[in-house]
Amino acid sequence: MRDDNQETQPEEGEENFAELLRQSFIATDRIKPGDKISARIVKTTPEWVFIDLGGKSEGAIDAREFQDESGTVTVKEGDTVNAYCLSAGHGEQVFSTRLGAGGDAPDFLEEAHQSGIPVEGTVEQEIKGGFAVKIAGTRRAFCPYSQMGLRRVEDPAALAGQKLTFTITSYGERGRNIIVSRRAVLEQERREQKENLKKTLLEGQSVTGTVTSLRDFGAFVDLGGADGLIPMSELGWSRVERASDVLAPGQQVEVKVMAIDWDQERISLSLKACLPDPWDSAACDFAPGSTHTGTVARVTKFGAFVTLAPGIDGLLHISKMSKGKNTDADVRPGAQVAVIIQELDRDKRRIALGLAGAAEAPQEDDAEAEVLRRKYVNSGPRPKGSASLGTLGDALRRQMEKKNKK
Repeated sequence: MRDDNQETQPEEGEENFAELLRQSFIATDRIKPGDKISARIVKTTPEWVFIDLGGKSEGAIDAREFQDESGTVTVKEGDTVNAYCLSAGHGEQVFSTRLGAGGDAPDFLEEAHQSGIPVEGTVEQEIKGGFAVKIAGTRRAFCPYSQMGLRRVEDPAALAGQKLTFTITSYGERGRNIIVSRRAVLEQERREQKENLKKTLLEGQSVTGTVTSLRDFGAFVDLGGADGLIPMSELGWSRVERASDVLAPGQQVEVKVMAIDWDQERISLSLKACLPDPWDSAACDFAPGSTHTGTVARVTKFGAFVTLAPGIDGLLHISKMSKGKNTDADVRPGAQVAVIIQELDRDKRRIALGLAGAAEAPQEDDAEAEVLRRKYVNSGPRPKGSASLGTLGDALRRQMEKKNKK
C-alpha cells in the first residue's frame, strides 16, 4: 500500500530540469543594467544576435547594431563582442554595444547616463562652443569642443554628418538638456587597448604606428593604446635638424621598440632601425683611394666632418685641410669639397679623408727649384762637385739672392 504521509520524490527528469533552471539564473542574477560584459555569439537572426551568458542562459542584441550600409549582419557565430546590459531579469536579458541603433533607444537614455552606457549619435553641425549631436534618432545633445576627441579637432566642419559614439555626461530636464562626450569613450577604449598592449608589446619588436605630434626633441607615435617617442637621433641615419623634415602628423610609420618602461609611461622608439643601414654598402661605395665630393657638415678644432652620403660622414683631419704651403681649402659648413678616401673601418663606422688633388698644386718656390734642378742635373757637363747636394744648394741660393735683389 501507498503511504499518503510519504513525501513525493521528484522524478529524475524533474530534478535535472530544476537544477538547470536554477543554474540558468546564476550568471544573469549578477548582471545589472549598465554592466559591461564580453560574450560569445551563439546565434544570429535578421532581428537579433544572441550571446552566451553562461549557465545555459542567453542575451539578445538588436541585429541592427551589427548591420553594414547594405543591411548585412557583419558578425557570425563564434565571434566575441563587448556589450552593455540594458535590462536583466528572469524573462529577458537585453544588451547593446551602444545605444542609438535600436528604435527603443530613447527609453534607455536616462539609464545610459546613470550606467555609463555609450550612445550612438550623428554630428549635425558646429555651434557656439561645440557641436549639435542627434542621439537615439530624435534627441538633440551638445558636445563641447574639448570633449569631441583626445586631441584638438583641426577641422570641425569635417565632422558634420558623421556617426560617432558618445557617453552622456549630463541628463537634465527629462532629456531636454543632454551633454555628451566622445572623449570619454575614446579614453575608455584607449585604456583597454593599453592593457592589451602591455601583454603584446616587446622590446626589439617592429610595429606600425601613427605620428601624433612633432616636437623639438623628436616625434610622438601612437601605437594603439600608448604613445612612444622617437628621439631626434633616431629619426634617420643622417643628421636631422627638424622632425618635420622627416615626418608629418597622421603619417603611418614602421618603428622599432627600443625600450619600455610602463611604470614611467615611457616607450622609446627608433625609425632609423627600420631603414636600410648605409654602412652595409659603405665598403663598396667608398673604397680607399676613390675620390668623392662631399658637403662639410661641421668643423671642429681637430678637423671637419664631411657628409659623403646620407648617414655616411668622414673626418678630414686638420692636418689634411691645406692644399699646399700657401693655399688652404675652402672648408666651412655647407661647402662642397673633393676628398679622397684614405681609410675605412666598417665596424667602427669611421672614414679618414684627405683633400683630393692636394699634392697636385706645387708652390712657386718649388716650381723654381724644379727648374734649377733640371738645369744643373740634366744638362751639359756638370760642374765639379755637381753631384753633391751642396752644389745644388748653392745654385738655389744664388738664384734666390738674384730674385731678392730685384
